[in-house]
Amino acid sequence: MTEISPPLITGLAFALAFVFALIGQKTHFCTMGAVADIVNMGDWNRMRMWLLAIGVAIIGTGTLDLAGWIDLSQSAYRVSKLPWLSFLIGGFCFGFGMVLASGCGSKMLLRIGGGNLKSLVVFLVLGIFAYMTMRGILGVFRVNFLDPWTLRLPPGADLAGLLRSLGVNAEIAGTAAVYGAGGALVTWSLAKRDFWQLDSLIGGIGSGLVIVGIWYVSGHLGYVAEHPETLQEAFIATNSGRMEAFSFVGPTAYTLEWLMLWSDSSRVLTLGIATVLGLFAGSLAWSLSTRSFRWEGFGGVEDTANHLIGAALMGFGGVTALGCSIGQGLSGISTLALGSFLALAAIIGGAIAALKFQYWRILRAG
Repeated sequence: MTEISPPLITGLAFALAFVFALIGQKTHFCTMGAVADIVNMGDWNRMRMWLLAIGVAIIGTGTLDLAGWIDLSQSAYRVSKLPWLSFLIGGFCFGFGMVLASGCGSKMLLRIGGGNLKSLVVFLVLGIFAYMTMRGILGVFRVNFLDPWTLRLPPGADLAGLLRSLGVNAEIAGTAAVYGAGGALVTWSLAKRDFWQLDSLIGGIGSGLVIVGIWYVSGHLGYVAEHPETLQEAFIATNSGRMEAFSFVGPTAYTLEWLMLWSDSSRVLTLGIATVLGLFAGSLAWSLSTRSFRWEGFGGVEDTANHLIGAALMGFGGVTALGCSIGQGLSGISTLALGSFLALAAIIGGAIAALKFQYWRILRAG
C-alpha cells in the first residue's frame, strides 16, 4: 500500500500550475494568441513556441510511458471508441468561444490574476455551462445526440497503435511514434533562427516540461495498485478516477462546486481544482511582483455580450470535446491519442473562423 497522500498530490499539482502561470505571464504563451498572430500578421513565432511545448511534452510523456513509469492507456484520452462528432462540434465551439472571450481557460485564469474582471465573469459563466454540459440539460443533449456518433480506433487509440495496425513492430511503433512526432515538432520549431529568444525557449520547453511533470505526479506518484476502500487500482485525488493532466474547463466547474459546497465533506480538493487555484495564484504573484496588476472591466454592451457568449461556448465545447486548448492541445496530444489530434484541429478551426468573423464585422462596420 502506498504512503502517498492526497495533499501531496494536490500540493505538487498546485506547484506545477503555479510555475505554468509564471511561464505564461513571462512569455505570453497562449494558444489563441498563436493562432491570431498567424491569421492577423502572418507571424509564426508564438505558434513555434506552442508546437515546441507539444514536442517536448510528447517526448517527455512518451518516455515515461515507454519506461513503465506511467501507463497512458489509463488516461481519458486514449479511448477505443472516438466520439468524433462531439470532438468536432465541441472543439469548434471552444475555439470560437475562446476568441470571443479573449483567451482560453488557462488565459482566463492568468487574466484574473492580473486584475481582469471580464475574465472573472468568463470564469463564472464557463464553469456554469461546463457543469450543465457534464450533468445538466446540455449534458442530456450531448449524451443523446452527439456522443453516440463514434468511430472505432485501432488498439491503443494512439499514433503507435495506428502504426501497429499498419504492420509495424509493436516496440518499434511506440518508439517511432514518440520520438518521431515529438522530435519533428521540436526540430521544426527550432529551425528558424529568429525564434531563438529566451522567452520563446522558456515558453516552449518550460510549458512542455510542466505537462510531463503533471503526468508523473498523477500517473506515477498518485497511482495506487489497490485502494483500501475499493480494493482496485486507483489514481489519488482525481475527479475522473483516472490519471489526469492540465485541463481548465471541467476543473473550473469542479472548483465552483467545491467552493459552493465547501461544508459538504464529500467535496474534496482534487488535482484539477488544485491546478486551477495554482494557475490563479501564480498569475497573481507575477502581477503583484512586477507591479503589472491592473483592474480592467468591460468596454461596453458588445464587449460584455462577446465574453458571455464566448464563455458559454467554451464551457459547452470544452466538456464536449473532452478538453480545452491545453487539455487536448497539450495534455491530450502528449499521449499521441488520435482523438486529441481531431479535437485540436477543430479547436484551431473554430478559432480561425472566429477571427475571420471578427474581421468581417469590423469591415462591415467601417
